[in-house]
Amino acid sequence: MKALIIGGGIGGLVTALELNKLGLEAHVFESVGEVKPLGVGINLLPHCVRCLDALGALSRLEAIGIPTADHAYYTNRGQRVWGEPRGLAAGYKWPQFGIHRGELQVALMDLAREKLPAGHIHTGYHLAGFEEKSGGKIVASFIDRRSGAKLEDVEGDVLIAADGIHSTVRAKFYPEEGPPKWNGAIIWRSASIAKPFLSGRTQLGIGGRQTFITYPVSKHEEDKGSGLINWAARFFVDTSKGFAREDWNREGRFEDFLPRYENWRFDFLDVPALIEKAEKVWEFPMVDRDPLPRWTFGRATLLGDAAHPMYPLGSNGASQAILDARSLAQAISDLGDIDAALARYEDERRGPTGNIVLRNRTGGPEVVIRMAEERAPDGFKSIEDVIPREELERISANYKQLARFDIASVNA
Repeated sequence: MKALIIGGGIGGLVTALELNKLGLEAHVFESVGEVKPLGVGINLLPHCVRCLDALGALSRLEAIGIPTADHAYYTNRGQRVWGEPRGLAAGYKWPQFGIHRGELQVALMDLAREKLPAGHIHTGYHLAGFEEKSGGKIVASFIDRRSGAKLEDVEGDVLIAADGIHSTVRAKFYPEEGPPKWNGAIIWRSASIAKPFLSGRTQLGIGGRQTFITYPVSKHEEDKGSGLINWAARFFVDTSKGFAREDWNREGRFEDFLPRYENWRFDFLDVPALIEKAEKVWEFPMVDRDPLPRWTFGRATLLGDAAHPMYPLGSNGASQAILDARSLAQAISDLGDIDAALARYEDERRGPTGNIVLRNRTGGPEVVIRMAEERAPDGFKSIEDVIPREELERISANYKQLARFDIASVNA
């Protein structure tokens, strides 16, 4: 079996590593000519770290990322709503990592170049189209994205689209779908060199409707006694003006959002001071797409953000793509029949990921901050006077089960 994997991001590279580990032929086609450590921070939850560990990547994660020790939520007044240990500190057998997305992609690309046979990773190959031939063969055509020059066609047995929220393959499956759905929120993201806060390895969320999320992401900076602190500032704007195409590399302006955070100075974190330490900031709208009724058409299927782009809540974007890769590779290995494997993969993953997309639209686990601010707009003496502890615990536990990273499931 020969798999054509469209996209050399996290989902595509992990799919290639999973298939290669099972002795299957995998080829990765990435649009850019050189993969560089672009972007900002993301979280890797224990269930996907378990998958990456099985591929031999754990030591690489430990060399670049920060194991998350705890997660905490505070109101925009700086009052603590909820906190809990995470990763190893919570009893998982695998850590949770705060990690730089670009450095993770480069690390996975390096690992894939070591593991896959020479010539199986193709950079500068942008998918122009594909068609299924008689006998189930897929022929993909490519161009050089910069020059537009046509490259050679490639034939395979299955095409796996891990080409992101603007997936060429998804657009062919659903030509009337249109652009991603925007909820009116804009997110400004960056990272600053600064001292860590709270436990030093805390993933922190402040504010409900207007939000600030932050956590450390660099082992290198921690070893120097400092920290590379990833952060994201989000609030809602007038939707009538529309939005520009989302892009991790579109530079934003500090004056468009910093004034809204000027008073967010707390004893555990000075938010405007952290923002001002960043050299640049990137801006993009908070978008997703509706869950699809079908991912697979013939011998072509969707994976990761091509299948289920979701709001960046609950640390689930990259994690769910990694779980997709594991599920698909295992189905192909177990069943030996591509069509049956694609059906099992979609049956396993389409429903659960669709549920996460819909749940994230209501706020994901961060909803507890908004609940506290709405129920006690002038603050509170004790959070349990506002939200009973049992309710907080239930919200946290339910989201873990929804996203399948509850301790019992991961450690089993």
